[in-house]
Amino acid sequence: MRRGVRILPALALAVTLGAGVPTAAHGAGNPFERGPDPTEAGIEASRGAFAVSETTVSRAAVSGFGGGTIYYPTSTAEGTFGAVAISPGYTATQSSISWIGPRLASQGFVVIIIDTLTIYDQPGSRGDQLRAALSYLTSTSPVGSRIDPSRLAVAGHSMGGGGSLEAANDQPSLQAAVPIAPWHTTKAWPGVRVPTFVIGGESDTVAPVSSHAIPFYESIPASSEKAYLELDNASHFFPQTPNTTMAKYLISWLKRFVDDDTRYEQFLCPAPDDLAISQYRDTCPHS
Repeated sequence: MRRGVRILPALALAVTLGAGVPTAAHGAGNPFERGPDPTEAGIEASRGAFAVSETTVSRAAVSGFGGGTIYYPTSTAEGTFGAVAISPGYTATQSSISWIGPRLASQGFVVIIIDTLTIYDQPGSRGDQLRAALSYLTSTSPVGSRIDPSRLAVAGHSMGGGGSLEAANDQPSLQAAVPIAPWHTTKAWPGVRVPTFVIGGESDTVAPVSSHAIPFYESIPASSEKAYLELDNASHFFPQTPNTTMAKYLISWLKRFVDDDTRYEQFLCPAPDDLAISQYRDTCPHS
């Protein structure tokens, strides 16, 4: 796992979607930094510094997953980007979590939100499909040249969250995994070494945190980078509508571990003081 030197934040550039490429220079010690110095307002905004384009991926054009939509920064002036594959939950399609795509891409990531082969696919299959989507992104996709294939991550909702744990377990070269309101019959993940950020909902009755998200988090070795965030009074379906708190910490985790961008540690460690969070656990310090 790569490590960097902590860089204190400076004033962010005030840019919105469509405003062009940010002018802040990359950190001298980290060639993977993308975008201006972060601020709380910047990562809470519905759009970040990068203008975004999207392209549809037909299921007939790929194998191993059911197609989807790619969201990506329009300009490559700052170089290549890390990539994230995201799976929806059981019986759901990409449209259920589509808001996440442009929000993440505008912060400097290539994002594919997939459709699964069938809406009934279980977490093991969803994990394989996330990995297949990343392989497609970095090889034959129209955005492959925009991606650094060494900086890849997975995320997912519900059974897609369980799938992200599967993918992290099977592909330890991944830089980050973010299971969101995750569901899985397997409760222990001692083999996961990928930096993993588990996000649960306090009032989730489909995948109660006491029998899903919390055991998943606790079972990941203490030597691994990990964090657990629980959203106050949130149901199982909180990821299906725009959620600023979820997005804020999802962005921060991906920035920190996919881009090695230590400027974002301030939002993850120490534990955030946020009324929208009912519980937070982590393995600070990260550096």
